[in-house]
Amino acid sequence: MGIVDVLSDLCSLPNYYGKTQKRKQFQTVEIKVKMDCEGCERRVKKALETMKGVNTVEVESKKNKVTVTGYVEAGKVIRRVAYKTGKKVEPWPYVPYDLVANPYAPGAYDKKAPAGYVRNVAADPAAARLVRASSMEMRYRFAFSDDNPNACAVM
Repeated sequence: MGIVDVLSDLCSLPNYYGKTQKRKQFQTVEIKVKMDCEGCERRVKKALETMKGVNTVEVESKKNKVTVTGYVEAGKVIRRVAYKTGKKVEPWPYVPYDLVANPYAPGAYDKKAPAGYVRNVAADPAAARLVRASSMEMRYRFAFSDDNPNACAVM
């Protein structure tokens, strides 16, 4: 041990003074906010751009969708927009049409959804059982499918 090591041990602060904070993960948060005009769009964008940790804010007013990327938490983004704008905010409830097995089932199909989107039934357990096909339905669907080589014999 040299003199430099002894001095550095004497001058350093104990470990309990410096709290280690868990770093937030870089993520994309999608929320649904009803926006009627460009003024609403500007208020939402301004409320999010001033938030700490936000890298980009994309506002799609036709879809009522806001996409925020950065080191942020979804709950904080939702609370911030609701507080600053006074609007009803919810997580983005829609997924692309191709990701749902039965998109026209009562739980998945939503008339208010943007074109090409249906409700995310995987996140909603109450609607999910209506959308999932039973094994018997899958057998009938496969029996008359173009992928089944014996389908012509059945018909």
